[in-house]
Amino acid sequence: MIAAVASIAALALFVAACGAGGTGPRDEGPAHASAVAGAVASPSPSPSEKYRRVDAVDLIKKDPAVSGTVKRELKPCSGDDYPVDVTYGDLTGGSVNDVLVNVTTCGDYVGIAAYVYREENGTFTNVFKNEESPVYAEIDGADLTVTKQVYDTDNPVSNPSRETVITYGWRSGRFVQTQIHETDYSKTGADSGAADD
Repeated sequence: MIAAVASIAALALFVAACGAGGTGPRDEGPAHASAVAGAVASPSPSPSEKYRRVDAVDLIKKDPAVSGTVKRELKPCSGDDYPVDVTYGDLTGGSVNDVLVNVTTCGDYVGIAAYVYREENGTFTNVFKNEESPVYAEIDGADLTVTKQVYDTDNPVSNPSRETVITYGWRSGRFVQTQIHETDYSKTGADSGAADD
């Protein structure tokens, strides 16, 4: 008798638990319309929404702003391996990341030219160029930094006499110089040489 009452009580608790609002992990059935609408309305953000890859070599060869000299010197080092460095980043606040292209020499990677392309109406437009070799540009946060090296007649490529770093910011639809730093390596070398004697 006691066993029968215990069995009925256990069965009653089991039935009550199964019908208690459908909050268990094994509930089945159609999702509520509000839950489906919420999932569709808030997609996860994609970090690559602003990234659009370009063919940098084709971009340079078709760009009328690029000098004929740079276009003639832009040849593959081996096979289809062109001496270009391509960096994507937000320099101009556009809807698509800007493209920074450095053209270098094959052997010693000396910078020949640097360009920035901005996406405008579906195409990339040249908004910055520096073709005064040796030059190399980089993206530093939201700024463009351009490094120019100066060599005396007897300096090897690895040891410039001076280096100038110019920082540009995007203002009113164009790049404007905001800072300049100069380092004179020849004086530094002379001073350290004198200290060693």
